[in-house]
Amino acid sequence: MFSGVFLFLLLLPRSFGQRMLRFIQVFFPKDKQNKGEFNLSQSSKYLSTNFQTVNPKTILSFHKYPFEYDLKPANYNRSAIGNGSETDLKVHVFSSSFELLEKLHQKWSLVKKKPYPAMYSSIFGGIITDPAMMVIPIDDHMVHRGHGVFDTAIILNGHLYELDAHLDRFLRSASKAKISSPFPRSILRSILIQLTAVSQLKKGTLRYWLSAGPGDFLLTPAVNAKSAFYAVAIDDDFSQCKEGVKAITTTVPMKTPQFATMKNVNYLPNVLAKLEAEEKGAFASIWVDEEGYIAEGPNVNVAFITNEKELIFPSFDKVLSGCTALRLLKIAPKLVEDGKLKSVGTANLTVKEAKGAAEMMFVGSTLPLLPIISWDGEPIGDGSVGELTMALSDLLWDDMVSGPETERIPVPYTQ
Repeated sequence: MFSGVFLFLLLLPRSFGQRMLRFIQVFFPKDKQNKGEFNLSQSSKYLSTNFQTVNPKTILSFHKYPFEYDLKPANYNRSAIGNGSETDLKVHVFSSSFELLEKLHQKWSLVKKKPYPAMYSSIFGGIITDPAMMVIPIDDHMVHRGHGVFDTAIILNGHLYELDAHLDRFLRSASKAKISSPFPRSILRSILIQLTAVSQLKKGTLRYWLSAGPGDFLLTPAVNAKSAFYAVAIDDDFSQCKEGVKAITTTVPMKTPQFATMKNVNYLPNVLAKLEAEEKGAFASIWVDEEGYIAEGPNVNVAFITNEKELIFPSFDKVLSGCTALRLLKIAPKLVEDGKLKSVGTANLTVKEAKGAAEMMFVGSTLPLLPIISWDGEPIGDGSVGELTMALSDLLWDDMVSGPETERIPVPYTQ
């Protein structure tokens, strides 16, 4: 028991006075300090849980922050409200971080399969596998100011698809948002590959963020603020889409080019546009710019096949250049060589020209290609999934499954 106490003291803040203070706070809760009761069980339980989920080196780095946070979130329990008056509401105050962690672990114990097997946090300095600990600080500027960027990558058959293309766009977005990375590109890449290996996912998605970082609640980050990098591996199932969907033209104003061309966390317009589509029985919506040209979907690009068998993407000048869309533009000329397509390229398309297309599709990382058979209640072409759309879908899916090594990075799983 005393060896455990000694180890615990080593994990506490560096100064002896700080260590003893935390020792008393943890082992002698306030309600028991006067009674002289020595409570080690909760502390041992907490330490064993964290040693299973966090690298010990990471725990030792926690001296930068208080070991035991004074967490006091509201436990909004309607049964405790009484007759509905505010004076009858009793907000629960968590007595310690142990109580809160126990509640979080209780919640996750009811989940049979973890949707997020692993997370990386530069704030913690390592990879976390306990979902109850997958958190970011409330004073992070990405949380309360939206000052952050993100990107994604696909995990398929134990490989990361187009990670480098997504990572390059990620850093371009960060530069536009005036966020510097805490690590060079090579380290970010290595972290993402190691995170995928720890997750043991053979199929899923990676999502990662660069934030201006925590520190305060001001509009701009402090001069000495340090940016933060977060990433999470998501257990996500997806497959080649062969059924057509409906789309609508959204009434939600689209972002200006400055914000639309960077993948930032300000996605409220995108969310509202997608909700509008779902409320009208469609899969997603489409933006039309102020000049009347087709732009993009809420989180996907859109493409068309004309009656002359031309594959056309709307110009990327005012919208996000999708990595999957750019990859399709690169490999689609194979269908031109086979005589199935006449040409491949980008252009400005009016709504009238776009609605007169023979075939139409959404293009995005997890789709990766989704046929559109109806737009604003009008059929596209003959209203069925087009032959060329499926040929492009097959081409893209084959590239994801067995494409070149430059596009598919093998994940070095250890188990």
